[in-house]
Amino acid sequence: MSEALKISTEQVTLDLPITDGTIKATDLKAVPTSAGPLATYDPGLMNTASCRSSITYIDGDAGILEYRGYPIAELAANATHLEVAYLLLFGELPNATQLAAWDKEVNTHRFVHENVRGIIQSFRYDAHPMAKLMSGVASMQTFYPSARRIDDPDARRMNIVRLIAKMPTLAAWSYRQSIGRHYVYPNDELGYVDNFLAMLFQSQQRVYRPDPRVSRAMEVLFILHADHEQNCSTNAVRAVASAGNDLYTSAGAGVGALYGPAHGGANEAVLAMLREIGSVDNIGAFIEGVKNGKARLMGFGHRVYKSYDPRATIIKKSCDDVFAVTGVNPLLRIAIELEKVALGDEYFVKRRLYPNVDFYSGLIYEALRFPPEMFTVLFAVPRTAGWSAQWLEGVTDPEQKIMRPKQIYTGHRARSVVPIDAR
Repeated sequence: MSEALKISTEQVTLDLPITDGTIKATDLKAVPTSAGPLATYDPGLMNTASCRSSITYIDGDAGILEYRGYPIAELAANATHLEVAYLLLFGELPNATQLAAWDKEVNTHRFVHENVRGIIQSFRYDAHPMAKLMSGVASMQTFYPSARRIDDPDARRMNIVRLIAKMPTLAAWSYRQSIGRHYVYPNDELGYVDNFLAMLFQSQQRVYRPDPRVSRAMEVLFILHADHEQNCSTNAVRAVASAGNDLYTSAGAGVGALYGPAHGGANEAVLAMLREIGSVDNIGAFIEGVKNGKARLMGFGHRVYKSYDPRATIIKKSCDDVFAVTGVNPLLRIAIELEKVALGDEYFVKRRLYPNVDFYSGLIYEALRFPPEMFTVLFAVPRTAGWSAQWLEGVTDPEQKIMRPKQIYTGHRARSVVPIDAR
């Protein structure tokens, strides 16, 4: 059944076709107003579709997250991060032969040009790791000029492989530089996640092999963070790409967006909140403070999800595996009790505030002894797969144009310049 939206004014009556629950915003230009052609006003793009995508599906009301149609829980239970990256990029899960070739292709490109190491090394030791990562990623375009050939399918694929392969190296080196340790080079004997952990934590061992429980928990976290539809950083990647930019430049913009505390730094805010609460005995008073506007409940609620974030359920289970190795984070008891109290309180239930992915992920990262400033870096590494898939989809979409939103002008008009001696 076809759908249409009827708009009537004194000057015109317009029937606009509704496709996939949307109308074309440019069709509104046919409706005149006193301020010019009709447009929509949507700060934050709360209800504006900027693209068509077949990568990630989210139903926030039902708490559903799917990559290419596969439920996130099934992927987290049965796949590796590189399998998921392949799925996001190429549309299907790989078979055994394809996965072996894909693993080898990515692993072959883990090493980073020594000049990039020099870029990271040039920062002060106390510079934020995300600043180092952003610079390292953006610089890669200068080392691989083929990246600018975005109309060349072979060049696109090669540079996607390079970025996914090298991102853990850049991230690990940003961390090692911060703590004054020597850089650890990639090890072809180790898989994607194990190699990343080795580059982070290897000391005197000839080959660093992480505990399998920790490795699997990180693998799950990587899968959960691989993509999340048109969030702030993905929108930044697509916006920069729309100007004809290469993957590295576009992904550098994604890192910059993720750097923002309202996007990638939420799990750090959760830890600060749990420390502020301090004890299970203080939860009641804290909850009352939230209701009275004197405190903020971090890690609850989401721009998209209006029920339980499906990623939070999976991460909560991973906590047990990590804490079996590291010992239980003392903040966990506060987190579990806080979740229990909040989910049983009509104030939060009525507002549909449920735990999101950030509520438990920070506890895992802290248990692994990462400083809080590394949390966002650990987000950026797996999100590279999603950024790459979104970049590829955007630059090959014939409907896409350079992004240029409208504005509502609220300033002065038609003023005359007064000579400086008369101002």
